[in-house]
Amino acid sequence: MAKRKGVKSVVENRKARHEYHIKDTYEAGLVLAGTEVKSLRMGKGNLQDAYVQIKNGEAWIFHFHISPYEQGNRFNQDPMRLKKLLLHRREIDKLLGVQKESGFTLIPLRVYFKDGLAKVEVAVAIGKKLYDKRNDMAEKDVKRHLERVMKDRNQAW
Repeated sequence: MAKRKGVKSVVENRKARHEYHIKDTYEAGLVLAGTEVKSLRMGKGNLQDAYVQIKNGEAWIFHFHISPYEQGNRFNQDPMRLKKLLLHRREIDKLLGVQKESGFTLIPLRVYFKDGLAKVEVAVAIGKKLYDKRNDMAEKDVKRHLERVMKDRNQAW
């Protein structure tokens, strides 16, 4: 079977960029069963409450929901089972150090297929305070207003 080339984004955690300051990102492989891969290719995944933890020297993703594949019958896995992440040892050690620091958390930003293989983009993040969220919303509103003004100005000419 020929390998599929390119990157196809499947699931994205849009709320993560609103809730957290992203400090660093890592690309990790994802260990999945056959029916989970088929379900993900159909876009049936949810990263909303997902997070990553390092346990016993291995990276695991928690609360990543992959809906059961409709034609999967008895081969379907539990939708909420733990999924293992594939990272290099030095990356796992670095993430373990970050995980132990106060205030830092590891969250998955998106799941995608790269050359036919399932990958996860894992972010090292710090939770935003309410005033940070308000500042971001205010900046976004100002930017949107300026774009409207510039658009109206260009149409007048």
